[in-house]
Amino acid sequence: MEIFKYMKTYDYEQLVFCQDEVSGLKAIIAIHDTTLGPALGGTRMWTYESEEAAIEDALRLARGMTYKNAAAGLNLGGGKAVIIGDPRKDKNEQMFRAFGRYIQGLNGRYITAEDVGTTVEDMDIIHEETDYVTGISPAFGSSGNPSPVTAYGCFVGMKAAAKEAFGTDSLEGRTVSVQGVGNVAYHLCRHLHEAGAKLIVTDINKDAVKRAVDDFGAMAVNTDEIYGVDADIFAPCALGAVINSQTIPQLKVKVVAGSANNQLKEDKDGDELHERGIIYAPDYVINAGGVINVADELNGYNYERAMKKVELIYHNIERTFSISKRDHIPTYQAADRMAEERIQKMGKARNKFLVDGHHILSRRKH
Repeated sequence: MEIFKYMKTYDYEQLVFCQDEVSGLKAIIAIHDTTLGPALGGTRMWTYESEEAAIEDALRLARGMTYKNAAAGLNLGGGKAVIIGDPRKDKNEQMFRAFGRYIQGLNGRYITAEDVGTTVEDMDIIHEETDYVTGISPAFGSSGNPSPVTAYGCFVGMKAAAKEAFGTDSLEGRTVSVQGVGNVAYHLCRHLHEAGAKLIVTDINKDAVKRAVDDFGAMAVNTDEIYGVDADIFAPCALGAVINSQTIPQLKVKVVAGSANNQLKEDKDGDELHERGIIYAPDYVINAGGVINVADELNGYNYERAMKKVELIYHNIERTFSISKRDHIPTYQAADRMAEERIQKMGKARNKFLVDGHHILSRRKH
């Protein structure tokens, strides 16, 4: 991998390598873009096949956070960190303390949070060394478990998608097929049940399925049957890449709107949904409730204020559809364009300020 060539291609700002021999820390912090503000993104701990794979993952995830934060209307840029190691056996306090010191050394350019392989407890240890961390324990003024907030954001985004498809955002009487009934999806099912929707669910975890059946009167189907059921809305809430050339022909829904990341296996799958007239709510727009919630911690967390910001996902989904129609492009491309337009506008405003400021200083010298 030609690192500088890759960074130049996608306009990355910074790549930081961190190591601590005593604790075994091997970490990479990628900062993609800080036009809108400091880079916010979680720290992932994973057993990567190679150092190159870890670098590539950090870079890819950081760029994704730029788009996610911009589309969510946050004044934050995109960044991500990865720690190379097995989260089940390689963790120790010294590792996260050392990592916290590296974050502190960036003077606020990067703000971290939990991600795959890291926990609230890990963030608490990082917090011992830096304030540039979110998702810490509620005892420290944090927002706590983000799953219910992510679910609520997904619910309001689904209402916006329903309005686009059916002319009304009411979900009463609508059938929603939900793939995966984990932490986020369970709370999403609760909102849908309370809104009067009918639920069809599946999950490899049979206990999770039983819970949804018992609590919400959901109908359970096998994992391979969820794509072909008769429903109005399909909500992918488990693995990524589930919208692909094998599953799309099975869909009988008008809307795809769920909390899973990276739902499209390839860009062409987003094109296929568009051509078939299936309304797709882009994943990183609709599932932004969690990052919106933790971002509020930077101002001293206030639940009511955070939830009002999460409700703006409805508007962001509507805006995505509007751009899709305006530019005659699929919604997954429209989401990228919405994020890019916001970054470009802020970039121009900052450049104008710098230019005007230079003129003022120049006039003062004469």
